[in-house]
Amino acid sequence: MDSDTALELVKKGATLLFLDVPKHTLLGIDTQMFSAGPKFKGIKMIPPGPHFVYYCSSNRVGTEFSPMIGFFINANPSEVIVRKWDLQEERLVKLSDEEEEERYCLAVRSLEFDKYLGPYALNQFGEWKMLSNYITKSVIERIEPIGAEINVIHEPDILGYGPETAMEKALSEQLKNTNVPITDDKLKKRGCYYTKVPHLIKQKGIPGQDLTSLNLDKTSLLERILMKEYGGDEDLLLGELQFAFVAFLMGHSLEAFLQWKAVVSLLLGCIEAPLHTRTRLFIKFIKVLYSQLKYAFQKDRTDNNVAAEGSLTLLDDSLLSEDSFLQHLCKEFFSLVFEADFVDGDLLCWTRKLKELLEVALGWVFQQNTRDGIFYEEDDEFAPVVVTSDELNYD
Repeated sequence: MDSDTALELVKKGATLLFLDVPKHTLLGIDTQMFSAGPKFKGIKMIPPGPHFVYYCSSNRVGTEFSPMIGFFINANPSEVIVRKWDLQEERLVKLSDEEEEERYCLAVRSLEFDKYLGPYALNQFGEWKMLSNYITKSVIERIEPIGAEINVIHEPDILGYGPETAMEKALSEQLKNTNVPITDDKLKKRGCYYTKVPHLIKQKGIPGQDLTSLNLDKTSLLERILMKEYGGDEDLLLGELQFAFVAFLMGHSLEAFLQWKAVVSLLLGCIEAPLHTRTRLFIKFIKVLYSQLKYAFQKDRTDNNVAAEGSLTLLDDSLLSEDSFLQHLCKEFFSLVFEADFVDGDLLCWTRKLKELLEVALGWVFQQNTRDGIFYEEDDEFAPVVVTSDELNYD
């Protein structure tokens, strides 16, 4: 990049100015991670829009790290966000003096700190967009906890439910073994304001057979949640799904993983919605899920995202287990789509891509397309009829 282009990006992009960050502190933004050196004072050239910032303090030699702390921001063009390291609490805090903060902002815009700022790797921005394209300012404000910080030590109540997978158990053990004490003050702090997704539908006054049908097909539950919690806006649900995935993978939040699992289970548990009433939502959902898993399953990453490595390993361990919730749900969903009499072309295409990803990345074997137990080829007359979105009635 030539100097003029770089200067223009510095001026137009947002800047994170982090003062007095100790050496060896791991600090990341989106899919990128920095290890603070003696001159590190932040990150420049950040594209406008939503981002996730996360960090953890280190011992003096950089071999042991505290639990991750993360927060979302919605960066504006040329915005300067200033934080200062609090040695006592070992975390970044806002400046209490507004005049002091403004002086720092002016200094950044005058390029006085430019040589101390690490550049945002723009070649990785596309990867981040695939993970966050439904996360908006309103999604962040709706879900983020009081104080905005996402930290596993703020989630003590999660342990009371008991781990359900190998990954959840590993994260629980990580929390229990941390050297950071859970004080009374921390117990008062709340986690994120995620939408409640019931695991089972319970309604009084309806026959048992009807209740069983409601739990076999989560379409009615999906509709109820979409209308009650999101005002019918499907993108808000997808934004929460992406928020939870990022908060887990980068922020190491167990609460976030449980929410991601709940939303994925809800959507993959629908029968009527994917083929008829909410096809467009499911096309977008499968794209989101595909992007998330594709990122998580990258084995030969060239960046130095040390902080995400542990979560990536734990995610692999969870999904590779014999009782993987995702494997069971995907098996049923794939059968639903591949055996349907009529199916949207985009939904079929992205479902195939997701199936191929799971087969290649995890070695899962799914039953071939069948109809009444009979195997058929893709061009067989008994294979699903592919129709375009325009041919379906989504009303």
